[in-house]
Amino acid sequence: MTDEVAYDPHAVQDRWLPVWDRLDLNRAGRREGAPKKYVLDMFPYPSGDLHMGHAEAWGIADVVARYWMRQGCDVLHPAGWDSFGLPAENAAIKRGEHPAAWTYANIDVQADSFRRYAVSFDWSTRLHTSDPEYYRWTQWLFLRFRERGLAYRKNSSVNWCPQDQTVLANEQVVAGKCERCGTEVTKRELTQWYFRITDYADRLLEDRAQLQGSWPDRVLLMQKNWIGRSTGAHVYFLIDGRTVSVFTTRPDTLYGATFFVVAADAALADELCAPEQRAAFEAYREQTRKLSDIDRQSTERPKTGVSLGVTAVNPLNGEQLPVFAADYVLADYGTGAIMAVPAHDQRDLDFARAFDLPVRVVVDTGEADPAGTGVATNGDGVLINSGPLDGLRKDEAIAKAVEVLAERGTGSPATNYRLRDWLLSRQRFWGTPIPIVHCDSCGEVAVPDDQLPVRLPDDMKGADLQPKGQSPLASNEAWVSTSCPSCGGPARRDTDTMDTFVDSSWYYLRYCSPRYEQGPFDPAAVRQWMPVSQYVGGVEHAILHLLYSRFFTKVLHDMGMVDFEEPFSALLNQGQVINQGKAMSKSLGNGVDLGGQLASYGVDAVRLTIVFAGPPEEDIDWADVSPASTLKWLGRVVRLATDVAALSGDARDLALDRVVAKAVDEVTRLTESHRLNVAIARFHELTSALRKGVDTGSGAATLRDGVQALAVMLGCYAPYTAEQVWSLLGHDVEAGDSVHDSTWPTADPALLVEESVTCVVQVAGKVRDRLEVAPDIAEDELRALALASPGVLKALDGRDIRTVVVRAPKLVNVVPA
Repeated sequence: MTDEVAYDPHAVQDRWLPVWDRLDLNRAGRREGAPKKYVLDMFPYPSGDLHMGHAEAWGIADVVARYWMRQGCDVLHPAGWDSFGLPAENAAIKRGEHPAAWTYANIDVQADSFRRYAVSFDWSTRLHTSDPEYYRWTQWLFLRFRERGLAYRKNSSVNWCPQDQTVLANEQVVAGKCERCGTEVTKRELTQWYFRITDYADRLLEDRAQLQGSWPDRVLLMQKNWIGRSTGAHVYFLIDGRTVSVFTTRPDTLYGATFFVVAADAALADELCAPEQRAAFEAYREQTRKLSDIDRQSTERPKTGVSLGVTAVNPLNGEQLPVFAADYVLADYGTGAIMAVPAHDQRDLDFARAFDLPVRVVVDTGEADPAGTGVATNGDGVLINSGPLDGLRKDEAIAKAVEVLAERGTGSPATNYRLRDWLLSRQRFWGTPIPIVHCDSCGEVAVPDDQLPVRLPDDMKGADLQPKGQSPLASNEAWVSTSCPSCGGPARRDTDTMDTFVDSSWYYLRYCSPRYEQGPFDPAAVRQWMPVSQYVGGVEHAILHLLYSRFFTKVLHDMGMVDFEEPFSALLNQGQVINQGKAMSKSLGNGVDLGGQLASYGVDAVRLTIVFAGPPEEDIDWADVSPASTLKWLGRVVRLATDVAALSGDARDLALDRVVAKAVDEVTRLTESHRLNVAIARFHELTSALRKGVDTGSGAATLRDGVQALAVMLGCYAPYTAEQVWSLLGHDVEAGDSVHDSTWPTADPALLVEESVTCVVQVAGKVRDRLEVAPDIAEDELRALALASPGVLKALDGRDIRTVVVRAPKLVNVVPA
């Protein structure tokens, strides 16, 4: 007889979803006085219906939220959308409509899908970053940052996407291309708004120590590398009568400098260029501006440059060094200029060989002369050809070089960072307007708080939004023209909008009090819920979103608005859902439609299949999993509950009680450590044990308790099926007795004490016997039992024994001579 039933997941979903809506079991605050837990998913962008990636991320986070609810915690698990952004604007251009129409239609579709997917959201927290009620406070925060000198405007060379016709932050350029559309990025001179995140570089770097052990190591390393703090010295070179500062981490190698390089697109290069080199320099500069920073720093590109017709004076030995403009030096790193030491830097060496410049070894590493090999020696060693530094090793030589420079007034100790200030201006429509007006008399003037939000106009759509090299808002004269809040004279609104990462840098705070009107968030609510207990999202946000959110939180802490400095106590990065070994894409034809999977197998089968496929942080290949098998197993669980519900009596089965207790104990620990796939394996084992108990007539009370424990635990992973099982066991769910309002089972410690364990006995690595022994058996006793085992005696067949490996109490391996 089969132990499955004809299980219809869609009928079960239709039965329980409206009941849950009425019971409102996921509302934060309903467990007054209980410990607070805040579970947060990185909120979605409303680009269409949910996909497989959503199913994975929210399925994992939902297990965590539901587990803490069953542990008696008051859980905040909020819902919202990161609803500003380019896709909506591009869709509006194609459709001839306002971006809001596409955005909110997609939000409604996703909201309905999330609800059917049974994510334990508190829907009363719902927010959208494109709502004026939300971006009012994004603008308010911008103005507070500006008051503290953390938001400012400057002219600079910026990354420009020709396709999207907008500026990109450094973090949004991947391999020289726009991360969104893949277009080659170019450079452009524009006046833009920035956040001074560099003021917080040291704290962002050092406070990673608070996150060790609760954030993935690779995320902390990625942030460390992006901040890129390096120590060294500023060295002052004299060029054509002016002092030019250079940052170097190796001032000890100054005697090895044989030329000087300035970034071709730096203002300094233009200022230093001799008249006779002007034409050549300007032609080279235009060529450089067509290259991305990634291309310019590639070690594989041939080195190019042009002489500026001037020389720099080495401050240690007085040597005259020829000055070049080159593309391999970046204008925004350090001072945009370097001293070139070709013997000990590969890019400098490649340039020196291309331009036939001297190569002078000043660090003896024991390796061959780079002038001959073409390979720079950048290891540690002893200084040579370096005057007062000769004979010193690296650290001593650096300290001595800095000392000499400081004594002469030609240098000083310095720290440099790879991190650049956050460029937040965007020349697009569908974003938070920057709350600044420009007045000919008063200059930049902040929009008063009582006039916030500065709303986006409702009358722009379709072709009105077409990129034209400036923000579409600039063409809306009625919106742009305003009066100065300071003098009352004519003024013009700032027409740029903010990077959408500004919106997502504080949303987790708004969730604590989404309807609060006296500020961006209610401080009392934030004190209750923050910091976030568990954050779940993709590792692709390791630098952008996570770094920016940490920055925002630290600024708000310094403003006295929050009493913590790190927003996310723990971080879990889920892997990707791939297919046939590759990321899903239309071009490859390997996409998997989530809607189709849900229609075929139901929500619980899909959720369980995703979580069972492997550890949360690893990729899942959908070609290797089987939701059909999972659906069959769910049918067995329902059949088990049906059969157990029909039993009566109070008889118990001690052996089966031990199996249940062990399963509860293991699933508890596995869920807490996010080993969710292994927890599901334990569900399978428990189901088989309970089925065997039913078939062999085990005690009815043990079976009822076992299935009830299974239902409560399974509810975190497969909410619909668990509720069905709970109902079959006699609970009146419609009256409020839901499995999702139950308490996590506990294991009786006495039942976890094993009276015996199975010891595997091997001969030459092959299993020959199994012995039931005491858990605390001594090694000598276990060795003797194993050697006396009939299976071992038969396998040895009189042969001598070379050694016996004993791993009490579970393994003995006899190795014949």
